[in-house]
Amino acid sequence: MLIDFFYHLRKHQLPVSINEYLTLLEALSRRVIAPSVDEFYLLARMTLVKDESQFDRYDRAFASYYKGIEAAFPPGKEIPAEWLVQRFMRELSAEDKAAIEKLGWDKLMELFRQRLEEQKERHEGGSKWIGTGGTSPFGSGGYHPEGIRIGQDSAGNHSAVKAWDMRSFRDYDDQVELGTRNIKVALRRLRRFAREGADLELDLDDTIRSTARNAGHLDIRMVPERHNTVKVLMMLDVGGTMDSHIQRIEELFSAARSEFKHLEVYYFHNCLYDWVWQSNRRRHAERAHTWDVLRKYNPDWRLIFVGDATMSPYEILQPGGSVEYHNTEAGAVWLQRMAAAFPRFAWLNPEPEGLWPYRQSTDIIRKLMQGRMYPVTLNGLEQAMRLLSK
Repeated sequence: MLIDFFYHLRKHQLPVSINEYLTLLEALSRRVIAPSVDEFYLLARMTLVKDESQFDRYDRAFASYYKGIEAAFPPGKEIPAEWLVQRFMRELSAEDKAAIEKLGWDKLMELFRQRLEEQKERHEGGSKWIGTGGTSPFGSGGYHPEGIRIGQDSAGNHSAVKAWDMRSFRDYDDQVELGTRNIKVALRRLRRFAREGADLELDLDDTIRSTARNAGHLDIRMVPERHNTVKVLMMLDVGGTMDSHIQRIEELFSAARSEFKHLEVYYFHNCLYDWVWQSNRRRHAERAHTWDVLRKYNPDWRLIFVGDATMSPYEILQPGGSVEYHNTEAGAVWLQRMAAAFPRFAWLNPEPEGLWPYRQSTDIIRKLMQGRMYPVTLNGLEQAMRLLSK
């Protein structure tokens, strides 16, 4: 039973084990879900997929196995793309929209089956066939209070009850550019929990033991809540070539704020020198000397640089190389001092990894960082967090 599905997931590089497959079969035998493809999709994902980063891969594998609607619609029927090329949009009054019949789910599915069997050509603007515009329940770019949107973007009415080939997750593989949720998944690799503060959480095991020792009289035991005690010092490059990476760095910064209770952030421009700051609006009035940062934080802090490492090599290697002021010591000296003070460090680079060998400054900083430079992708962040967690 479902052995083909098991091997299909394996073929798509999902590490599904025999035990997980047997768990799925047991859940099905106990009828924990209704007999529907949607509920089976969720149950199979819950039992077979170990990591959120594999959701996108599972989504594609599931879609290719079931081809979206094989269980509900006649086999061998495909909708030609030219039927769905939008040519016009009908403007409907509120009275017209209210007059269109709401079909209900069962009738909608039955009519869709019939249209797939009967329709032979592209259609637009009507109230019956699959097409664009109009008031038909099937197609895109028109209006119906309970229809099936097929292809293209929504017309903005938000009234479709089903969308043909809609994926639940998009671009959530381990090499994609990140959104905040994806970044949080990767940053959770860097966690070290400890129980601190007031007793706020039930200790179930100790409660059971204490109740048993107390002749069956309930003896509730509480423990402090667990918190992530990892301390992170983040140095962010700002301005210049980093302007093209603002959105991604903001996502990274936002995710780090939510994941790390102990997070300190400083800014620099291009390369680290003898001054850093915590507010860009007050960068000239409220600067901190880099020596003070080195003295303030102990080696337990994890150091994370975030920058594209794109600049003139002189900005790294020469005293006075800064584009803003005359620095008495080269940026390379300060980078080496920081690496020596914080043994667990890494550099996150938002530039595509394929460009790094063609940028002399990137190669220099990568060597100064002892090769600990990682791209801002889910896989790159996971590698960096594993390194920092050691």
